[in-house]
Amino acid sequence: MTGVLVVLGALAGAPLRLLAERVATARRGPGSVLGTLAVNVAGSLLLGLLLGAQDVPAGLVALVGTGFCGTLTTFSTLGAELVGLGEQRAVGRLCAYLGATLVLGLGAAAAGYAVAAGF
Repeated sequence: MTGVLVVLGALAGAPLRLLAERVATARRGPGSVLGTLAVNVAGSLLLGLLLGAQDVPAGLVALVGTGFCGTLTTFSTLGAELVGLGEQRAVGRLCAYLGATLVLGLGAAAAGYAVAAGF
């Protein structure tokens, strides 16, 4: 049953990530990294909320955490975009993007966890 829940979550997360990428590209043009940044931060926040909550059923973690958040967020696209910025010698953008991803992603996960855990 766990596998089915992961797949169901993925059926929502993956298309949402694609939509975010397309919206960012339409608004900012090709090469925009904002879609990836947005989904990674949003997924981090949601996962923090989920994992900070008390007595979350394993099925919900599979559905939302692994399935939805796992396909909404994307480390591989982050890596590919960083390589692309490096190839363009856009070192400032590369550092800003990597820094923003780390600070905002970890901050969102920590904030979500803290809110859900009642800190």
